[in-house]
Amino acid sequence: MGGGHAGGASPYAAKHRQALQGQSGWAGLVHNRRIFANAVFASLGGLLYGYNQGVFSGVLSMFSFDQRMADAITNPGTKGWLVSILELGAWVGVLSAGYLADKLSRKYTIMLSVGVFCVGVVVQTAAFQPSSIYGGRFITGLGVGSLSMAVPLYNAELSPPEVRGSLVALQQLAITFGILISFWIDYGTNYIGGTGSGQSEIAWRVPLAMQLVPAIILGVGVIFMPFSPRWLVNQGRDEEAVAVLSRARRLPPDSDLVQIEFLEIKAQYLFEKEMNALQFPQFQDGSFSSNFKLGLHAYMSLLTSRTLFYRVAVGSMTMFFQQWTGVNAILYYAPSIFADLGLTGNATSLLATGVVGVVMFLATIPAVIWIDKVGRKPVLISGAFIMAICHLVVAVLTALYHDSWSSHPTAGWAACACVWVFSVAFGYSWGPCSWILVAEIWPLSIRGKGISIASSSNWMNNFIVGQVTPSMLTHIGFGTFVFFGSFALLGGFFIMFFVPETKGLTLEEMDDVFGDRNGLAVADQQRQNAIADRIGLTAFGQRKGGSDNEKSSHELFDDEGKA
Repeated sequence: MGGGHAGGASPYAAKHRQALQGQSGWAGLVHNRRIFANAVFASLGGLLYGYNQGVFSGVLSMFSFDQRMADAITNPGTKGWLVSILELGAWVGVLSAGYLADKLSRKYTIMLSVGVFCVGVVVQTAAFQPSSIYGGRFITGLGVGSLSMAVPLYNAELSPPEVRGSLVALQQLAITFGILISFWIDYGTNYIGGTGSGQSEIAWRVPLAMQLVPAIILGVGVIFMPFSPRWLVNQGRDEEAVAVLSRARRLPPDSDLVQIEFLEIKAQYLFEKEMNALQFPQFQDGSFSSNFKLGLHAYMSLLTSRTLFYRVAVGSMTMFFQQWTGVNAILYYAPSIFADLGLTGNATSLLATGVVGVVMFLATIPAVIWIDKVGRKPVLISGAFIMAICHLVVAVLTALYHDSWSSHPTAGWAACACVWVFSVAFGYSWGPCSWILVAEIWPLSIRGKGISIASSSNWMNNFIVGQVTPSMLTHIGFGTFVFFGSFALLGGFFIMFFVPETKGLTLEEMDDVFGDRNGLAVADQQRQNAIADRIGLTAFGQRKGGSDNEKSSHELFDDEGKA
């Protein structure tokens, strides 16, 4: 998983830190109230993202929304834009988030993104014509795209290394839980005023407005949160960074554990600075023009190196296939799909959609527990093949009974069951595992840029899927499921033949499986080790008796009365 600092630690210091640090995993999250607050904070970001992904599918099928938006719903082309324009905004948002997070700080970027998100939600909630939904969803997308990058980044940099893996798991669980509750809120509010011509517009305005609740809590809560220690080090505010780490750990600033973590961050900062100076000495004057060219050339370098381009292809194509499995076609248009499969009544199709949220959430739980034991490839391949089978079965049933579902109810329910099995398969496989794979394939020097490219691929393909699905369902019918099933199958073969297993690989082994004969990742680590020696980080690991005399953070915490 993407836990831990992005390199930068001396192996000696790392061993010393591990002897001193607190409990790992879920126990570590609840042991220290500050760490637990970080975990709750991470959950809000994931919950907001997941709720936003799921809520609009139910709104689209509500009678009063259909009457208000008229042609924007009945026309497949405009319906696709109504859904997908949020993903287009999110694509722009995620591309801008990296710059804003470095310039303004992670904390202020989250606050700004929440503000933008809330403006978009208010515009949607108050909408009386399609143009307001289009504009509101694009603005909301700008906010949610930025938050999807800024919140995990902030939490990863603020939290102790031993609980970062659990934070990744908690984030993914929160996303699926957000999808789950959005589906059931849609189901409940659908009954306000009845499900037919008497339905009140409150039925769709309330679910949209409820996005404000986690957003406002997130925006207000971050005011009381500290700056990221990584960002503080980047700004030369080392004393503040130490103070933040000290408060999070509940240890004195001069304790070994706090000092090691601070020096690990410092080493990573110096490493990135030296790599930029080494690779692009002509862009080191600090001007806006030089910084822009530095970023541009750094991205271009990913395309000129064979081994880096291979990793770019693996990251981008993994995200491509994640979207073209059709998962967001299901999430965005599930009520319409269930209605097309013969479920009569809007309430029934919304109920079936709610089951999608439940099974996807439950399927994510074992994935985050066992992914490091099973490996990435078996999980992704099995998930892809199961999803492909489900799509193809639905396609066959739809081709046979699309005009006679009422006289073949068993076939209709079998098709619905396949959609639920598809949701289980995605929940345990491509949902969490694709992000884990994409985060761990990069050398330290270009990890941030590599992940940003993969995230960009995810949002752009998400946008395209949301745009074309209504037209596909209208014009090619069961062919839609053949199409997505074929891509799910291709995704499985792509992982099988082109993606190496990355579970537990060392840097040397990662270089080898990606055909890097120059040992880029190993050279990165050697440079980091030299920096660790220079700033005194290695010396902490070589101290004798430090781990014997100093209590670990959880032991000291217990002595303080668990206050």
